[in-house]
Amino acid sequence: MTRRLGAALTPELLERLSQRDIARRLGIALPFVTVDAEGRPHPMLLSYLEVRAYDTGTVGLVIGAGTRSAGNLVERGAGTLLVIEPDVTVYVKLRMVDGPLEVAGAAGYELGYFLLAVEEVLEDAAADWEGGMGITSPLRYAPAPSLDEPWARATLAALAEPRARA
Repeated sequence: MTRRLGAALTPELLERLSQRDIARRLGIALPFVTVDAEGRPHPMLLSYLEVRAYDTGTVGLVIGAGTRSAGNLVERGAGTLLVIEPDVTVYVKLRMVDGPLEVAGAAGYELGYFLLAVEEVLEDAAADWEGGMGITSPLRYAPAPSLDEPWARATLAALAEPRARA
């Protein structure tokens, strides 16, 4: 059963997406869904390395600037981040503020930075009739990236502060 939490990240979600505990969260995948030109959902998988919440209403995202997801963000201006783990299942609906902006130090990786505004946060939980069913593990990938890799350093630097064109 889904319930609306509001138009802002909760304090717990803000902390989870703040990158303060990034090393512990590497290896966990976060689905991100945009809408394609035909109106269909277009999914991609992110890591906690590629997304950062700055405050309860603002999120930064670094993805391939030439990807279909980036194009969908530019053309339709919206995406939904899914955080699906044993202790939380939320859908964060986001609206593009700006992007893609250049990611310094990412030559050859063709990364783009997007600034996104939180529009709605939904929490999903098992209904009473579902008998307490729940998520037992996060979606994982391996090997987890090293934070010393050039693309990881460039991504973290790009996400250090929110930014938009003047």
